Amino acid sequence: MKLVIAIVQDEDSGRLVDELMKNEFGVTKLASTGGFLKSGNTTLIAGVEKEKVDDVIEIIKKTCKPRKRVTTTPSPATWSTGGYTPYSVEVEVGGATVFVVDVEKFNKI
Repeated sequence: MKLVIAIVQDEDSGRLVDELMKNEFGVTKLASTGGFLKSGNTTLIAGVEKEKVDDVIEIIKKTCKPRKRVTTTPSPATWSTGGYTPYSVEVEVGGATVFVVDVEKFNKI
């Protein structure tokens, strides 16, 4: 048994949950926040048989595509006497960060 942890953008999470459920993978959805853009993410966790991990990862790849987004630079963490002028930057968002962890014991109660 493996635990698949996938961190995806909020806008991809609904489609991903639907696809996983359609393929009979149970999933738990947790709200989370990204550090760099401070935008909403969703963390999905699923207990998966070892032989089906690649199937889950393939569903994630098909559903969560990277894309470009324009955002303003974050303000500096420290206060300074000078002024701060934010400017626009293009960043890549979307896709997924996926962790696969061994599960020593699994009980469904």
